[in-house]
Amino acid sequence: MLSNILSKVGNTPVVSIRSESMPNIRVFAKLEFYNPTGSVKDRAACYIINRALNEGIINKNTVIIESSSGNFGVALSAHAKLNGLRFICVIDKNTLPVNEMLIKLHGAEIIKITEPDKYGGYLMNRIKKIKELLHERKDLYWVNQYGNPLNSEAYYSSLGKEICREAPRQHVEYVFMGVSSGGTISGVSRRVKEENPNAKIIAVDIYGSVIFGGRAKKRYIPGIGSSMKPSILEEALIDDVIMVSEYETILSCKEILEKQSIFVGGSSGSVYAGIAKYFRNIEVNQPINVMCIFADRGERYIETIYNEKWCERIKEHSEVMKTVLK
Repeated sequence: MLSNILSKVGNTPVVSIRSESMPNIRVFAKLEFYNPTGSVKDRAACYIINRALNEGIINKNTVIIESSSGNFGVALSAHAKLNGLRFICVIDKNTLPVNEMLIKLHGAEIIKITEPDKYGGYLMNRIKKIKELLHERKDLYWVNQYGNPLNSEAYYSSLGKEICREAPRQHVEYVFMGVSSGGTISGVSRRVKEENPNAKIIAVDIYGSVIFGGRAKKRYIPGIGSSMKPSILEEALIDDVIMVSEYETILSCKEILEKQSIFVGGSSGSVYAGIAKYFRNIEVNQPINVMCIFADRGERYIETIYNEKWCERIKEHSEVMKTVLK
C-alpha cells in the first residue's frame, strides 16, 4: 500500500501498437500518463526536488520557480507541496485552464504572462519574468528545465533505463520522442546509446518551432516545440529529426483513440505522426521495433485537440505553415 500516490513515479506500462499502414513497424508506446500527476514530467519534478534537497542546493525556506506551459507546472506544484516547499509557476494566457486549476489547487502561486514575445509566443517573456524575479529576490531557486543538468539526469536514470529494459529482447532499434524543453530526449538518448550504440534516436518537432533551425511561428498545442533552442539539448544524441504539423498531430491523436483506445495528449499524437511520416518513404522489408513516448493523457485537451471547431481552425493554420516553413 502506498502512503502517497506521488511516490508512484515511473515504471509506467508499455503497450504494443500495430497499424495496417505500417505492417513491419512494431511500435511500443511508453504510457507516461500513468505517472501520478498525469505526465512524464513527474519524473523530473520528483528527481530535481529530491536531489536539490538532499544535496543542500535548496532548503525548506527556498521558493521554487519555473516557467511551464502546463504539465511540468502541475508536477512541480504537487511535488513541491509534498515536500513542504513554496512554488511560483510562470505560465501564460495559452496555458490550458485545467492545468492552471491543478497548479492552483496544489497551492502554487501563479504569474500569468499575457504579452507575447517577438515570435508570437510567450516563452521568452516567461523566462524574462523569472530572471527579473531572480534579480530581485535571493530566496528563489529556478528549476530551469531548459538548462539544468538534473533534468536530463532524471530521464537518464529512470525513463532511459526503463526503455532499455522493456524493449523487445532488451534491444532498442529506434526511439521516437517529442522535443520541447529538451530534458527528456537528452537523458533518454544518452542512456539508450550507452546500452544500445546502434539505436537510432529520432526527435519529433512541430512546424513553427525553432529548436532544429526552423522559423518561429505561432503554435497552438503545448508540450512540443519551442521558440528557443534549449541549452540542455547539447547533451542529446539525436540521429535524425522529423517535422510534423499541428493538424497531423490532431489526426494522430484521434487515430490512436479510435483504433487503440488510448486517450493521449498533443505531443503523443505528434510522435505517432512522426513515426508514420519517417517510415513513409523508407522500404522496410523486415519487422522493426520502435519505442516511443506518449507523454501525457487526452483529458486536458478536450477543448482543443478533441474539439471539432478548434481543430478546423488549426487545420487551416497548419496547411499554411507547412507551405511556408518546409
